Amino acid sequence: MESGGVAGRGRARVSARVGAPVDIDPSSYERWRQTDLGAITERLEHDLIIDMLPSLEGKRVLDVGCGDGALTEKLSHLGAVAVGVDTSSAMIAAAQTRKKGTFHVIDAMALPFPDGAFDVVTAVTVLCVCGEPDKMIKEMARVLRPGGRLLIGELGRWSLWALLRRIRALLGNRLWRQSRFFTQSQLTALVLDAGLQAQVFRGAVYYPPIGMAARLLVGADPALSRALGGAGAAFIVLSADKNAY
Repeated sequence: MESGGVAGRGRARVSARVGAPVDIDPSSYERWRQTDLGAITERLEHDLIIDMLPSLEGKRVLDVGCGDGALTEKLSHLGAVAVGVDTSSAMIAAAQTRKKGTFHVIDAMALPFPDGAFDVVTAVTVLCVCGEPDKMIKEMARVLRPGGRLLIGELGRWSLWALLRRIRALLGNRLWRQSRFFTQSQLTALVLDAGLQAQVFRGAVYYPPIGMAARLLVGADPALSRALGGAGAAFIVLSADKNAY
């Protein structure tokens, strides 16, 4: 199956909405990146996330649902003291082969960190496979310091990618049957309920899930992101800040 960012990054052992958890092998991430579609899509997602973050030099960063650690490692290269956590021991084993970042098998519903331990928390395509997204965001907000930033990257509801995944779900694909897709208003409501202040909303990946389309349209994607503000994007990102006391 697809993996990475838009295609299902996050927990390898999914906390399903219905049915038994779905296992994703870490090797599926590498297979995804070896395709033009996967490589281009992941790069656009990571570029957008990084562009929406403050300077990371010396900052304590928690990457929730880190998968095999690709984003965590990039954040470390930008000067962050980055920690990646995931519920899957197989994913964390793969992540620990990376040169930068610290990785742990941890349930994001019960983070073993004190209040205010991190300057930045990222969570990319994790809520889509979480049974209780409101609880998860509140836990991430707890470990965020006052004045810190939470960045949520999720699967956009109003995109061709989401439509095709719904069709696959109807045809019996267990992962997409157990996944959810989000809108800006839904993500905003979740962060407000957690006591955070929504800041910037943007999107990426405006091409259909076809390698040739990705190659042809990748150059236009940043301009579409600026023009459309996330509308119709397959990958949507919301930043939210914790009030400084």
